[in-house]
Amino acid sequence: MTTPLALNPASRAAALGSMASGELDVLVVGGGVVGAGAALDAVTRGLRVGLLEQRDLASGTSSRSSKLVHGGLRYLEMFDFALVKEALEERGLLLTRLAPHLVRPVPFLYPLHKAWERPYVGSGIALYDVMAMTGRQDMGVPKHKHVFRKQLARIAPDLRTEDLHGAVRYYDCQVDDARLVMTIARTAADHGAQIATRTKVTGFLRDGDRVVGVVARDLENGVDLEIRARSVINAAGVWTDAVQELIGGEATLDVAASKGIHLVVQRQRIRSECGFITKTEKSVLFVIPWGAFWIIGTTDTPWTHDLAHPAASRADIDYLLGHVNTLLKDPLDHDDVVGVYAGLRPLLKPVRRKQGQEGGDTSKLSREHTVTSPVPGLVLIAGGKLTTYRVMARDAVDHALRDADRVPPSITERVPLVGAWAYEARTNQRVALSRASGLDVGRIDHLLGRYGGLIDEVLDLVREHPELGRPLEGAEHYLAAEVAYAVTHEGARHLDDVLTRRTRISIETFDRGLHAARPAAELMASALGWDQARLDDEVDHYLRRVEAERQSQLMPTDHEADEARVRAPDIV
Repeated sequence: MTTPLALNPASRAAALGSMASGELDVLVVGGGVVGAGAALDAVTRGLRVGLLEQRDLASGTSSRSSKLVHGGLRYLEMFDFALVKEALEERGLLLTRLAPHLVRPVPFLYPLHKAWERPYVGSGIALYDVMAMTGRQDMGVPKHKHVFRKQLARIAPDLRTEDLHGAVRYYDCQVDDARLVMTIARTAADHGAQIATRTKVTGFLRDGDRVVGVVARDLENGVDLEIRARSVINAAGVWTDAVQELIGGEATLDVAASKGIHLVVQRQRIRSECGFITKTEKSVLFVIPWGAFWIIGTTDTPWTHDLAHPAASRADIDYLLGHVNTLLKDPLDHDDVVGVYAGLRPLLKPVRRKQGQEGGDTSKLSREHTVTSPVPGLVLIAGGKLTTYRVMARDAVDHALRDADRVPPSITERVPLVGAWAYEARTNQRVALSRASGLDVGRIDHLLGRYGGLIDEVLDLVREHPELGRPLEGAEHYLAAEVAYAVTHEGARHLDDVLTRRTRISIETFDRGLHAARPAAELMASALGWDQARLDDEVDHYLRRVEAERQSQLMPTDHEADEARVRAPDIV
């Protein structure tokens, strides 16, 4: 096995130099899951490809989802069978072929509040399973089962079973969304795509009506550059309207930002072998197993404030606690919340808003995606969901190449992501890896679930630098080596990148990563050449960001929460 290309400062500099030195076939703007997927799709067709992201990979929507790879049960009620079928096929593909090291099955209970719900819900979930089994991909998860009250009490002792008529147990899948995006981007880079984060598109190059590239600014070095490309794909999600403003004229897509928040609580706080899902008056409530924690979400409300830093208000948190507590014997309160995160879904609106007009009821908008070309040479894609990123990426590249001659079709359904190769073999060798590395088997399992077959690279770091085999101070469920690896191989450039996206320390510790901040920054400093002043700035920024988020979560309204959160802008 050859070693996959690493994302690091040297690869970023080389990527920017290469993109500026000649014409690309495809330039992708946006480093979320769709943008990374489009870069992988295009480069594996044999094209010269670049990707620009103004912040970090997955720094927007793609690191703040419910972390589910699923068909979307709620869309069956909307009779959106095609969307569910497509998503279930992608779920099977990710689980069994593309990313078995990152995607794993997770059991859910659908509690039945009324007796008549059993045939209704049961038939819907049965259809869900049938659609998965009859697809082109393996189902990859167990079939659903009906659970009655006594069984439910054993499976989930902390549910208020006296108020329920049993449940239906079924399976979907989950993934660390930010890690998925980074892995897709690294796979694209390994196949030859040029990837550069912290590079903002500030304008478009035009030849008459046609877009022939972009003007961009390297935010790390303050350098402007021109990048020429035959086609530009904008996959900026909720920033789509801002990109459309750069081209002027009549916009062709109207993207509404819908805020979804999630709470993280310790696993021991709710005794249950399964997660659970139930409907609310506005959205769907998920309680999702997440290692030693539960993720509880989500809301679905219009957001008209800062797109880079959506904020969870106290009203949002109270809403989720109120709904989950209707199911629990021992109610949760604010003291049980370990972490909170908020993200924005890019939803397509059927009618473009007029100047000053407020957004509507985003919870009723479709997650289906749309691809359009407002001017020659520029493709916009918006909408969709995490699970179907590969289909969205394929459609965007197809649209960008619709006038090109002899371009091969997409092959990404047959391109495993880095780490998938050797994952099963290394899993079978977990005990041997434990003995050779001196790490306990639990640590090896943790690393396999994050790096798959690339665990060898992490263990090589530990072998070369034994001190990296120690737990990270302040976040002992991670190794120091994982921080170093995030910088040397995964493109992390700032402390926030590591604590929020390459790891999940910011939501998996009661102090939101405050105690881990300086030890992590010290590990990053040597790899990135930081002096003491820069190290202190990174730590100070992270502390201020956490404090701003905490303050925002005390505010009663979105407006006040936004005002509190934007007091800690991104570090540059």
